[in-house]
Amino acid sequence: MFELLSLYLEFIELEKGLSINSIEAYRRDIEFFIEFLSNKNNINDITRQDISSYIRFLNEQKYSVSSITRKISSIKSFFKWACMSGYANSNPTLTIELPKRPKKLPKVMTIKDIETMLSNNLTNLQAVILELLYSCGFRVSELVNLRLNDINISSKYILCIGKGNKERIVPIGSKAIEKINIYLQDRDYFVVKNKLNTKKFLINEDGRFINRQDVYNLVHLQGKIINKNVSPHTLRHSFATHLLENGADLRVVQELLGHSDVATTQLYTHITKKRLKEVYFKINKD
Repeated sequence: MFELLSLYLEFIELEKGLSINSIEAYRRDIEFFIEFLSNKNNINDITRQDISSYIRFLNEQKYSVSSITRKISSIKSFFKWACMSGYANSNPTLTIELPKRPKKLPKVMTIKDIETMLSNNLTNLQAVILELLYSCGFRVSELVNLRLNDINISSKYILCIGKGNKERIVPIGSKAIEKINIYLQDRDYFVVKNKLNTKKFLINEDGRFINRQDVYNLVHLQGKIINKNVSPHTLRHSFATHLLENGADLRVVQELLGHSDVATTQLYTHITKKRLKEVYFKINKD
């Protein structure tokens, strides 16, 4: 079973082009399932009843609905691949339904919150990180993996490599261009100072590449200034919501966010409706 898992992980890396973080998540989920069924060494011995028992076990262990959904989705993908590749005779997960997740509206910051964060005493590196997270709606992984040749300042766009190595073009506004140009002067100095030869866009003064944790720490710290617990994804949510509130077409926002399904983007329409009601009732109350 573990040998099959290794082959599957190789498949999703080479054929599907998934990120290291996604591959690691699949590995953890499927390993956990294999360990649960430690008495079964052959994939063809696994039945639908085994899958149901595993779901009951996860519920008993008080895993959240989102965690259970992710774990079962990983197993479904694994069995689908195993059947297509001829390693499994049948797919016991076909009739397994994923638990329904309660719809949770993401947190959204106000424009004033964003302006307060961006007007704080930031370094040029910090300023460009926050600006691109908000004004381009980047995921953290997309931001930290940006390379110099992805950014076309003269044409005012950034080539973004999203989930599954899907490319999309993201326009950049004047404020973002201004912050990029200022940071690039620092970056040139960091490169010379540390004798680097790299095309990575985000580098700190010590010549170290900026990673996901650096970005999370920066956003969390800046959130304290506005007394809110925010993450990089909050800035992405705010980007999408503010676009829709100002009349952007849903399909355009879908393209900018890199969503493969417009249903994912439609979640933001619920946020804008909710905020519209709040403003309406506040005005009528006053």
